[in-house]
Amino acid sequence: MGKNLVIVESPAKAKTINKYLGKDFLVKASMGHVRDLPKNPKKPKGKAAGRVIGGVQIEKGFAVDYEPLEKKKKVLDELKTAAKTADKIYLAGDPDREGEAICWHLAESLGVKDKKKLRRVVFHEITKKAVQAAFEHPRDIDEKKVDAQQTRRILDRLVGYGVSPILWERVRRGLSAGRVQSVALRLICEREREIRAFVAEEYWSVLAHLKAGAPPVFPANLLKRGGKPIDITNAEQAQAVRAELEAATFKVAKVAQKERKRHPVPPFITSKLQQEAFKKLRFPVKKTMQVAQKLYEGIEIGPEGSVGLITYMRTDSTRVGDDALGAVRRHVAGTYGEDFLPEKPVFYKSKSGAQDAHEAIRPTDLDKSPDAIKRYLGKDEYALYRLIWNRFVASQMRPAVYDETVVDVEAASCLLRAKGSTLRFKGFLAVYEETPDEKPEHKPAPEDKAAQADDTAPEEAGSELPPLVEGQVLSLQKLDTDQHFTQPPPRFSEATLVKELEENGIGRPSTYAQILATIEARDYVEKREGKFFPTEMGFHVIDLLIQGFADIVDVEYTAALEQELDAIEAGEDNLLNTLGQFWKKFGKDLDAFGGKKQKAAPAFVDGEVCEKCGSPMVKKWGGGGRPFLGCSAYPECKFTKKLEGEESGFPPVDPEALALRCSIHDEPMQPRSGRFGYFMACPRYPECKQTRKLIRANDVDGTLKPEPPPRPIDENCPDCGKPLAWRRGRFGPFIACSDYPSCKYIKKKEAIEIGLLCPECHEGQVVERKGRWGKSFYGCRRYPKCTFTAYHKPVAEPCPDCGRAYLLEKETKKEGRVLFCGNEECGFKKVAAAA
Repeated sequence: MGKNLVIVESPAKAKTINKYLGKDFLVKASMGHVRDLPKNPKKPKGKAAGRVIGGVQIEKGFAVDYEPLEKKKKVLDELKTAAKTADKIYLAGDPDREGEAICWHLAESLGVKDKKKLRRVVFHEITKKAVQAAFEHPRDIDEKKVDAQQTRRILDRLVGYGVSPILWERVRRGLSAGRVQSVALRLICEREREIRAFVAEEYWSVLAHLKAGAPPVFPANLLKRGGKPIDITNAEQAQAVRAELEAATFKVAKVAQKERKRHPVPPFITSKLQQEAFKKLRFPVKKTMQVAQKLYEGIEIGPEGSVGLITYMRTDSTRVGDDALGAVRRHVAGTYGEDFLPEKPVFYKSKSGAQDAHEAIRPTDLDKSPDAIKRYLGKDEYALYRLIWNRFVASQMRPAVYDETVVDVEAASCLLRAKGSTLRFKGFLAVYEETPDEKPEHKPAPEDKAAQADDTAPEEAGSELPPLVEGQVLSLQKLDTDQHFTQPPPRFSEATLVKELEENGIGRPSTYAQILATIEARDYVEKREGKFFPTEMGFHVIDLLIQGFADIVDVEYTAALEQELDAIEAGEDNLLNTLGQFWKKFGKDLDAFGGKKQKAAPAFVDGEVCEKCGSPMVKKWGGGGRPFLGCSAYPECKFTKKLEGEESGFPPVDPEALALRCSIHDEPMQPRSGRFGYFMACPRYPECKQTRKLIRANDVDGTLKPEPPPRPIDENCPDCGKPLAWRRGRFGPFIACSDYPSCKYIKKKEAIEIGLLCPECHEGQVVERKGRWGKSFYGCRRYPKCTFTAYHKPVAEPCPDCGRAYLLEKETKKEGRVLFCGNEECGFKKVAAAA
């Protein structure tokens, strides 16, 4: 009798669930998708096939042929072999569309004739209870969910293989257009144009520092003048207000006291986790998902083995199961006291279209607090797990309570307002506080109704107010009149772009990381100091797409398509109808804009001719998305020329940088760009290595300025006698001669002795060194005369099995400090006492 075969996506997930199933189960990993649409599909022969784009046969009901992925053929063969002798085959892919599609592809590829042997099991957390419950209630593959995934895949294929060749022809080979990535690029480009068109407005604030009978002195902002909201736009107006207030009597007109509650935020969904991990931990979206995947699939927790610590990390639902609600309420009461526990569980409403079959991202076991298992977690794993833990616990706690006092003060024709706020009860803030989004400076509105409506918003900092009563006269201690300028909207970071996509209904939890990675990889945008800047090529591509394919880069249209995919999954629509409606418009646009009769005219540049052959020069795009001029007779003539000025795509350069001269050849240095950013270089570069790194002077137009010169230290170069200085290179700061590149002396970091004589030469001490990537290793101080090295710390203890003169030491999550023999043929290992 054969075993039951269980197929999951990853080895880590397989390892974790394997211990929850009995000896009658064999768990194997498919390593993700095993088949997909071919990258280079062959066009079917004959007219009967009709029109074909990227392997999609339009006239044949959008039929496609999947093929095994080349890298997965060996894996698929192993799964087929195991399936032949299995009594039952359980497909345990992730509980989303992509996971359902993987299971469907496996069912189609395993060659199992008796389809009754194939069963689908779904669990949202990898715990013993959840896994066993899933196997007690297996089901069939959800065909509607598979259809929704296939529809998305075919839509993406039609757009990608239909539009990308046009970009190859008109812009540059190797470019791509994606159904969702193009909308993300449009958002970034539109934000950049908004920033460039922004005109700063001057405004002035007036702040009076007032004293009552008792301390402290408190600030009051000018709110109205002559019964109208204040709007001071120049120094003259500010001076007039100042003169009036300095001569006025300040009297308390109104004192209002109220209680304000600030409610906790829901547990994480995918997009919120990505945003908060970026803001709190500075994790890129891709890193957040990689670390969350590890926490979901299983971490080695000492004797327990591999344990799944969080629920499934791709979700848009804030729902929490009854068992988890009970557990977190017990934890809150036991840890923080009954005062912090709401009378009833708190339920949060998921956004429209959320898949509430999933749960929010939460810990699977509240007995495993972050600090209790910290020694088993890596630094990033601990940080993200702690973030998820705290957010979940806080979501089931009482609101924070503030005592808020608002005081109106009259002075001549002016009305000023002071606010005082005192935190009376911490509530959920004892555990967690959400990081606010970056906001540009703008003119203050008289009353911010949006902020008043949001009872989860951070409390604005309010000063402590003294006891005040209506009619009380106050004395003016100080009057501040300050000039301000409004700021443009901030550029998108990964966190804010994900938020924008989510709020507009673009993409799904599983796609955000890939969207961001793709637009950056295609040179459509570049990231500077965590913000997205579109390249000139990015602008050109999005303008081209808007011109020819307005629908596929329209935010509302793309969001509507996402809703149609949800409708297919819910059984309210179908694949053929959605694809048919999409093709009606897209097919016409493709014919009109990309047909053979619409060959792109070369982008000739007026007045520019090739210096070699005399042919007209055309505008082209190169690496980094920056334009250049190339000969129209290419490839017969390969002459190229840089574009100058704004059209070059090069950021503006500060006059201070343009004034730099090469200290060797006394020639003006020129701005250049390379793999590691922008720099000024000698005109004879690369023959002359005289360079100066350029850095951003501001975030509005990205102006480049010279990096401050190397900082000297109180030590001279042993080679030339000139001062040594701190410099910065590819691998971080280092100390070198200030006369570089004339003198190339670099001071080596002091090696740290570990108190062990070299076991090979028995002369030099073993020292700890740093490799070029910052990783530690151990070697003999007599290097290069002695070449002894070890990547684990050598310990002066002979191996009891093979007699080798030393053992090696390493730390493991499961066993802690371990000593082992480096002789591969020996294999000795023991758990050592903690150092």
